[in-house]
Amino acid sequence: MRTAAKCVCLLVVLCGSLVLPSIAGAQVFPDQTRFQKVTLNDRPGEPMALAVLPDGRVLHSARTGEIRLFDPDTGLNTLAADMRESPAGLYQHDEEGVQGVALDPNFQQNRWVYVYYSPRLETPVDQPGTGINEGDAPFNLETPEDRARLALFKGAIRLSRFKFDAGELDLGSEQKILDVPVDRGICCHVGGHIDFDSQGNLYLSTGDDTNPFESDGYSPIDDRPGRNPAFDARRSAGNTNDLRGKVLRIKPKAGGGYEIPAGNLFPAGAPNTKPEIYLMGLRNPFRIAINKDNDDLYVGDYSPDANAPDPERGPDGKGKWFVARGPGNYGWPYCATDQLPYQDYDFGTETSSGAFNCAKPINDSPYNTGLRELPPTKHPDVWYGYGASAEFPELGTGGIGPMAGPAYQYKANSSSRIKWPQYYDNVPLFYEWTRDYIKEMRLDESGNLLKINPVLPSFTFDNPMDIEFGEDGALYTLEYGTGFFVTLPEAQLARIDYVRGNRTPIVKVSADPTDSPTAPLEVEFSSDGTNDPDGDRLTFQWDFDADGTFDSTERNPTHVFEEEGVYNSTLKVTDRTGRSASAEVQIVVGNERPTIEFIKPVAGQPFHFGDTVQVEVKVTDDQEVDCTKVQLSYILGHDTHGHPISSANGCTGQFVTTAGGHDPATQNLRAVFAASYTDPGTGADGEGALTGNAEIALTPTP
Repeated sequence: MRTAAKCVCLLVVLCGSLVLPSIAGAQVFPDQTRFQKVTLNDRPGEPMALAVLPDGRVLHSARTGEIRLFDPDTGLNTLAADMRESPAGLYQHDEEGVQGVALDPNFQQNRWVYVYYSPRLETPVDQPGTGINEGDAPFNLETPEDRARLALFKGAIRLSRFKFDAGELDLGSEQKILDVPVDRGICCHVGGHIDFDSQGNLYLSTGDDTNPFESDGYSPIDDRPGRNPAFDARRSAGNTNDLRGKVLRIKPKAGGGYEIPAGNLFPAGAPNTKPEIYLMGLRNPFRIAINKDNDDLYVGDYSPDANAPDPERGPDGKGKWFVARGPGNYGWPYCATDQLPYQDYDFGTETSSGAFNCAKPINDSPYNTGLRELPPTKHPDVWYGYGASAEFPELGTGGIGPMAGPAYQYKANSSSRIKWPQYYDNVPLFYEWTRDYIKEMRLDESGNLLKINPVLPSFTFDNPMDIEFGEDGALYTLEYGTGFFVTLPEAQLARIDYVRGNRTPIVKVSADPTDSPTAPLEVEFSSDGTNDPDGDRLTFQWDFDADGTFDSTERNPTHVFEEEGVYNSTLKVTDRTGRSASAEVQIVVGNERPTIEFIKPVAGQPFHFGDTVQVEVKVTDDQEVDCTKVQLSYILGHDTHGHPISSANGCTGQFVTTAGGHDPATQNLRAVFAASYTDPGTGADGEGALTGNAEIALTPTP
């Protein structure tokens, strides 16, 4: 049974102002100048998810396979696992790779870490030099060969758990919990967030696994004969017998596998249903969170891209946030909300036969394997589009990337010097990937939305990807940066402290040069930009080879690396009160970072969407370049985010620049081409491997 929310009586003031508590001392609005952002890792790869260990260490995953561990005692970030080396391997195409990472509720005793990832399987991948892009599934099934080839792209995204020991995940200890069948080789929407309730039930969000780019930004229900079924979301999100486009609720068992807890949407054994389903009718519930106090489930669900409603198609794109206190259907792909139905559009005749009934959706897709009559569409707490929202003006304008964050659990008896204040106790956070902010969803005593307030509006959150409170009461954030599917300079793992008394130093570190093909290498280190918010005197301690011994106390030392190797050189800075922070820079001796230059296309080159663009890159490295290891990608750039459309391996390739149902004239579209190459490194195990990236964006010619 749901317990009462831990809210005091609130006073609503003028529209647009903060909702402040009326009981003095219980929840005083905190001094925003006492919050401090401390960078923990400014090289997190292509970040996806984080999990804060009870001792303050932080696991954080990259889509490309790396799971890193930050240690606050040393300031070091080490590799805890590389899922590419797991027994199942790692499949990467469009959004697939490593997604969620989470700790078992009994982690202190059992040391289990859960990972949601794409095992390699036998899925086709691109063969360099053929120009065919064998890793792309066919859009149309015009021949028996096409239909036979489509069957090769049946895959799965896997939820497994691994033992954590001595700072690493034991990949050999894998226990498989659940496979979610998916259609590979075609974009988009994988979901992938993991959380637990107070009863030990595991919640997993899954995307609709449906290509949205041929539906003009409206509902993707294209069931034309000869069309890849991946263009019809009724087969997944609207299917009661499918695990995609859902929030699943299961109870992991000892030894692997799971049980079905009571209270899901469909009882075990009900025909044409999956008992794992808790919520259905979701497009891409990319981030969810459980309130550990009352087991409320917070869900953020991503929106399609239509800028305006169309009477023949349906409403404009609507992102959603809601509190789920029981199972239900949230309408996709039939309804954006219970009051905003899509039109039943025939992609063959390009005509509509009327609006769907949100109270009684009917799934008549030829790909439906579940019930024909679906549960009624539930109402979300928040819904918004690209423009200003009449209902929720606090959300502003911009892109649509809703993320459901956690509710803070204030601990009065905690001695943590960085825990957040009681004002935020039991208040769920909401963060926006495209709008770069965090908000608080202030609820009333009945659990209904009362007001949306800003959280740290003066802070920069550059495409926040995941947030989580630690046992220390601080908020940990993982930021993606601005760009597309590569390691970005703004990407970082950080901690947001509420500081009582003295504040932590802010550490900046750089080095020149950072790599060399030969030893010895003389490196000039710099701490320029390092400062203390309180003006305290600082001490500097450099550990050039990450062996735990400090090698210099100078501000800007010079060090000679006599031997080849990979050195994570770390600077620890401490103020007069003992508060410290660290930053690191990697030095590679015996290898030189590859550089990539686009030969084709060139900046400013005219093109129209629909053109086939030839791509050619030149890779320069101190080792022999293997063009089969070069990854080329075509990404549809849309506002501040991107949709991965296709990828190929090789120094040359070609891509059809589909706009995917977007309107180039009104939706700020670009054709983005990215290239990445990782060299072999300095040893047989790939140690010291360096990656070069390059990117070019073309704006369509009017």
